[in-house]
Amino acid sequence: MSDGAVLHVKGRVLAGPDDVRDELWVVGGRISYDRPAGARDVTTVTGWALPGLVDAHCHVGLDAHGPVDAETAEKQALTDRDAGTLLVRDAGSPSDTRWIDDRTDLPKIIRAGRHIARTRRYIRNYAWEIEPDDLVAYVAQEARRGDGWVKLVGDWIDRDLGDLAPCWPREAVEAAIAEAHRLGARVTAHCFAESSLRDLVEAGIDCVEHATGLSEDLIPLFAERGVAIVPTLVNIATFPKLAEGGETKFPRWSAHMRRLHERRYDTVRGAYDAGIPVYVGTDAGGSLAHGLVAEEVAELVAAGIPPLAALSATTWGARAWLGRPGLQEGAPADLVVYEADPRADVRVLAAPRRVVLNGRVVG
Repeated sequence: MSDGAVLHVKGRVLAGPDDVRDELWVVGGRISYDRPAGARDVTTVTGWALPGLVDAHCHVGLDAHGPVDAETAEKQALTDRDAGTLLVRDAGSPSDTRWIDDRTDLPKIIRAGRHIARTRRYIRNYAWEIEPDDLVAYVAQEARRGDGWVKLVGDWIDRDLGDLAPCWPREAVEAAIAEAHRLGARVTAHCFAESSLRDLVEAGIDCVEHATGLSEDLIPLFAERGVAIVPTLVNIATFPKLAEGGETKFPRWSAHMRRLHERRYDTVRGAYDAGIPVYVGTDAGGSLAHGLVAEEVAELVAAGIPPLAALSATTWGARAWLGRPGLQEGAPADLVVYEADPRADVRVLAAPRRVVLNGRVVG
């Protein structure tokens, strides 16, 4: 498409869960619901259009061993884009990926800076590894480096206990979260276990990643405080294999991981039924491949979340939560077009017909 070209999307435009339109136009890279006067160089795309999908837990610039080079990060971002993910909340990365912001053909990224973990209590080469007395300073540093988010490692295996355990004292996370909020950033935390959750939520945390330890007694607290969860069920599917690998050295941890995996669907459905905001995230970029957003939506449906709500968790709702527009008049034209209605079967998301980013057809 030339700079003066117009894109016409017709069929069914899902501008919102209850807002279905017959067509939209893309002029100058932005959405319009009014036919442009005198449009001549028009490309028409037909199908079912959704806002560009959101992966709210993704790691561009990271693999299982730590930071990657720019070429690898580009491949990761392109894989996500071609799967329909046009907005990423990068939930922790040691790589500087600001160069991606200058690329109009790559997904938009909302960064949470680098993970902040307790010393020797996380994956090597991923995080700043510090002690509680330094937590406030590092949270302030990452709040300034990120795009409105900070990522803590809330719990991890304690080798002396042989099981998952909280990483931070209550007073440390209270002070750190208060500092992030003072600087205008929201805070999220990696949490597998039950034991870290109450302190984090009562300290004012905004979101919890994975949240496999969310138990019946904690659900009302999350709901009351409006704390969102990003379950990353495609990642939780790896727990049995992880447990098997740790069985000999850490049998207590292995049994715990298996229990968390076994109840994963009940945990997510219980959260949704209680009104806890649930969003789509894949945890791509560590040990998981990129481009799994459709699989994660399908996992939410398998957990018992209604298809329309699961779609919202990667489209309208997710974008509103992250403060980014969808298919509103005048918004950047970031959208994905499918052959069939994804509300009827979310598996449609696995096969985009067209991907439009910044008003250009890129896939």
